[in-house]
Amino acid sequence: MTRHQKRLSVPKSWPVERKEETFTVKAGAGPHGEAGVPLLVLLRDVLGYVDSKKEARYALGQDSVLVNGKPVSDERVPIGMFDILAFTEREEYYRVFPDEGGRLAISPIDADAADSKLGKVVGKTQVSGGQTQLTLHDGHTLLVEDAAQYSPNDSIVVDNDDQSIVAHFPYEEGALVTAVAGAHAGVIGTIDEIVVTPGSSKNNVIVSQEDGEGFETVEDYVVVIDENFTGEDSGTESDSTSDVSDGGDADE
Repeated sequence: MTRHQKRLSVPKSWPVERKEETFTVKAGAGPHGEAGVPLLVLLRDVLGYVDSKKEARYALGQDSVLVNGKPVSDERVPIGMFDILAFTEREEYYRVFPDEGGRLAISPIDADAADSKLGKVVGKTQVSGGQTQLTLHDGHTLLVEDAAQYSPNDSIVVDNDDQSIVAHFPYEEGALVTAVAGAHAGVIGTIDEIVVTPGSSKNNVIVSQEDGEGFETVEDYVVVIDENFTGEDSGTESDSTSDVSDGGDADE
């Protein structure tokens, strides 16, 4: 299996320019599947904190770069939607957020907001002992005792230290959501109606926006959020950091 990744074939979510260089770094194993962006891409191409893989490895060796509260040492670790990046020496904190067109962008947040992470519930199963296991969009799992409280498509906020649930946002009409895929990726609105589709087809949601416009999409493409995502720290198009600089190839 090749260790390199051609820029022309990277997922649409990766914030890289596809025609400036031939190769970019390949993501390692981890959460978020193919959509996960290697940490090196964010450090080099988006933030401009390093110029090469060698510099990135040195920086990560200082244990001052945290992903969801934990230090990372592998520049290839995949970063995805709603992950929290913390640069402790710089006292800078960012949330990864879907931007227009489905590209991932990073938005500055306060230190307090970096202590927890939003996750969409994509699975709910009962395990031995009578507890219920929730599976989140990035593959993370956690056990809960009150099974009836949570449903697929809900969102929860999980503390990075003890993995406790600190907030819960039900998937329901009237909920605030952001589209994370499809033609309306990055758009924030309110669910007007959940259209239940008979059979095995996905349900649709009709979403209204503050400007009077709206859209309809499949429920897999929306994530429930709260009002903290729509203000200064929201990660919306107006305040996200998504521009990329000239980046080298995977061999640098």
